[in-house]
Amino acid sequence: MNPHGSETSMQALRNLSDLRLAVLIDADNISYSHINNMMVEVTRYGTPTFKRIYGDWTQPNLAGWKNVLLDYAITPIQQYSYTKGKNASDSALIIDAMDILYSGKVDGFCIVSSDSDFTRLAIRLREAGMRVIGMGEKKTPKPFITACDRFIFIEVLSDNADQDEDEDSGSASAKSAHAGTESQNRSKSPKPVPAKKRKPQVERHIKKMLHLSVSDVADEDGWAFLGEVGNMILKKEPSFDPRNYGFTKLTPLLKDLNMFEFDERSVKGSNVRHIYIRDKHANN
Repeated sequence: MNPHGSETSMQALRNLSDLRLAVLIDADNISYSHINNMMVEVTRYGTPTFKRIYGDWTQPNLAGWKNVLLDYAITPIQQYSYTKGKNASDSALIIDAMDILYSGKVDGFCIVSSDSDFTRLAIRLREAGMRVIGMGEKKTPKPFITACDRFIFIEVLSDNADQDEDEDSGSASAKSAHAGTESQNRSKSPKPVPAKKRKPQVERHIKKMLHLSVSDVADEDGWAFLGEVGNMILKKEPSFDPRNYGFTKLTPLLKDLNMFEFDERSVKGSNVRHIYIRDKHANN
């Protein structure tokens, strides 16, 4: 294994957060109720330089979007539907994406839609060296998902946000109950802390993909740097996200699966510790 591989991977991950991104939203295909979770997620990958949303704003079904655009400084692009049954907004988004690409002002694109019509656009942008992040519902067709470097399911963002709110609410209730123990005994008992949602099971094909990804980047002893494993996983499965299975990070998910050994190694001259993993059956 390349001795500098782990450092290179960490540097690459740091660079991702510095990307200048063009965020292009298909308003006809995504509900405005997800806007806050989407924009928070975008900031994990870079800075949104362009923020545009496309739709026929004369239509009543987009009224909800109009109330949130100013709050997030998103520019609405009007596109009339000249022919019934044809989505003119898709064409407008694609044309703008190519104009932005040739402007040289961005490092990547975030395409927010569940429409497979953007598959070819994602492929073309990646051919031009752009990083492409997709966001859409779980119904998004597989071709569009695999055409992106990374694809995030919007439902997962909503579930994650709801879980954070429940935990905050539960923590606040616990503190309140502790502070007012005596008074609570004389009145109603405090509301119970909301139960955590049951974590979805990891599919068999995902487990197989995890095994293969570790094997692909492992050294002769079977150990693989977790950062490189994460990069390999996304190359094979752009929609993979620990949050799909109820975990915020990759490490807790892998530990929960109980398929790998873990080894934390110190980096010389620093307090940084890198995590390496190995298939439990590697030496069997």
